[in-house]
Amino acid sequence: MILVGVLRHYVMLLLGSSPKKQSRAAIREQRALVRAQVLRHTSAFSPIPPLFYQALSDHLQAAFATSAYLQPKSTSADASSGPPNPLTDPSAMDGMMDGMKKQMVMMVPQMVMMGWINFFFQGFVLIKLPFPLTLGFKSMLQRGIETQDMDVRWVSSLSWYFLNFFGLNGLYRVILGADNEAANSSRDMMATPFAGAQSQPAMGQMQDFGKLFKAERDNLEFAEGQYIWSGKDVEIRVLQKWSKL
Repeated sequence: MILVGVLRHYVMLLLGSSPKKQSRAAIREQRALVRAQVLRHTSAFSPIPPLFYQALSDHLQAAFATSAYLQPKSTSADASSGPPNPLTDPSAMDGMMDGMKKQMVMMVPQMVMMGWINFFFQGFVLIKLPFPLTLGFKSMLQRGIETQDMDVRWVSSLSWYFLNFFGLNGLYRVILGADNEAANSSRDMMATPFAGAQSQPAMGQMQDFGKLFKAERDNLEFAEGQYIWSGKDVEIRVLQKWSKL
């Protein structure tokens, strides 16, 4: 199972398509909103001196008021008619295809291994757990064995497969790193083939950045009242802390 997980990880890397590059205007639009959010979230204990904080806050508020960071809208009829249809948008279609590829790479080895275990080891009992369990674990640990008298601690072959299937994620992270496809087996089992389209950068263009900028401008004005410089009276605090040395 470890080799299958490692192979699945590298197959998904080969089948996965590289993300499409965004335009400079789209990146500028998104980064401006992120800058304002970071400035607002750190206002309660900001490392920026008051003069620089006020200048940066005023600059962002003025830019949001004049829509200086908004990318120019397309004048085509498709863009003015509403949000793009995911079935006709090339970026969304690429995301759907990536999701379907990952589903195939995920499900095919799983079905083959489950069929192999059911054919050769159906009804087998593999191990006995060394700690007591309640009857609620019986259906989970004894799949494929229909008996009421067996101790709950006995684990069937099919249940042992599922326990390993979900329990090897930590080992995959050690072997392949934290961000690997093999450790995301539980996520891929619950995902749909169309989930990849929702994570594409192009879908972010459906957001109304004009409204987001106006809301962030109000938030920046509110954050100015909460602003506290982290370096205020720092020399006094240092002397009070180390005065006994």
